[in-house]
Amino acid sequence: MAMARFKDLCIGTGGGVALGRFWSEALGLSFEPDEVGDRVVGRLTGPTPQHTVWMNVLAEPRTVKQRVHIDVHTGAVETLTALGASVLETFPHWTVMADPEGGELCAFVRETPPDYRLYELIVDAARPDVVARWWADVFGTEMQRDAEHDGYWIEPVPHAPFESMVFDAVPEPKTVPNRIHWDVSVTDVQPLVEHGAVVLRRPGGDIDWFVLADPEGNEFCAFVE
Repeated sequence: MAMARFKDLCIGTGGGVALGRFWSEALGLSFEPDEVGDRVVGRLTGPTPQHTVWMNVLAEPRTVKQRVHIDVHTGAVETLTALGASVLETFPHWTVMADPEGGELCAFVRETPPDYRLYELIVDAARPDVVARWWADVFGTEMQRDAEHDGYWIEPVPHAPFESMVFDAVPEPKTVPNRIHWDVSVTDVQPLVEHGAVVLRRPGGDIDWFVLADPEGNEFCAFVE
């Protein structure tokens, strides 16, 4: 039985509208900016509430490689560079790129890309098997394994705006908060805590949700319905 339901995907930004406009065009969504003080936040919207992606202003600049990134469908790498992305590294089946704020993404070129182009959510991990199993249990879904490449993913992720959630092994430890995170809806956070989540912040002050971390330290927000 699922402990939580996927609620929202959130992309951190230093502020302004450039990153929101980039991801709007890259993913095939509409950007709705919302000014807060001297910065701009907002959201990306699509045909259903499930497609909503929130743009959150972060105080900290990007300093290290992101441990969570997005894979996208595209008709050509040049389509993304025209929007402000840059090429970092090229592989046979995908291209590693950086968005206008330096955040990594992977572009998968398709002969006929779909109108909605968010493909997968990728999470770097020291123990991808463990954290993939953990999230599979949270969402009440199945963990899959690619034995040839020692890769792990969970699919489907009910209510998520992407096809699958992939967990890749990396040697480096997590050192800073993730700039991309996801939110979940729960009836109670206690099952998550008993399952191994750590409470980083409880509701109060300017938030009415819980901030938690999974066993690898990936931050996520839990909204009690």
